[in-house]
Amino acid sequence: MIKVWGRPTSICTQRVLWGLAECDIPHELTLASATMGPNGHVSKGGVAFGIVDTPPYRTMNPNGTVPTIDDDGFILWDSNAILLWLALKRGPDALSGGDPQHLARALQWMSWTNEKLEPILHTLVMELVRLPESERDPAKLDEACIEISRPLEVLNAQLARQPFVAGDRFTIGDIPAGAAVRRWQVLNCGRHDVPNIVAWQNRLSERKGFQTYIAPPEFHLGG
Repeated sequence: MIKVWGRPTSICTQRVLWGLAECDIPHELTLASATMGPNGHVSKGGVAFGIVDTPPYRTMNPNGTVPTIDDDGFILWDSNAILLWLALKRGPDALSGGDPQHLARALQWMSWTNEKLEPILHTLVMELVRLPESERDPAKLDEACIEISRPLEVLNAQLARQPFVAGDRFTIGDIPAGAAVRRWQVLNCGRHDVPNIVAWQNRLSERKGFQTYIAPPEFHLGG
């Protein structure tokens, strides 16, 4: 059994939980966070789950972030690194098809998600969900709603050529982007004509890991 530290509303934790589900690997989730707790975000007066600032956790993950895993004594943090570990060690058939080219292209889109999509998505989440209304900035929200159209257009064009981001089959590359797009859909910010993304999300929605850890709106609106 793999031990996971994180929280269901963390999109990075969601990535790992989805990857584990694809491989049918049992896990034990310990709720941990510096910013979120059972009653919401600390900016609204909530008390964080904690753990991440304790010496034992910082020994595992010096950043004090989530997720972190313990796979039979092998400690690893960073969601993309964890997904790569799962694809190499635990579920190559399920997560990369055992194909180096598919894996390389998957990593390409995982990095793209972190660099091009996630920063804008973070602004949307903060301005729409997590910040107290008195601290929200309508100008930042409007800008982010417009700005997200650029990476969405890039992804939509990629999915016009093939059913999944790395090619003709599902890989770990679909997990970060798929979770991010689902969050954007739940936040319902702006109307963009992205039919290929919609069709891809429909394909992803058939997967158990997506249904369990990504689809529920409360995992994206918790704050």
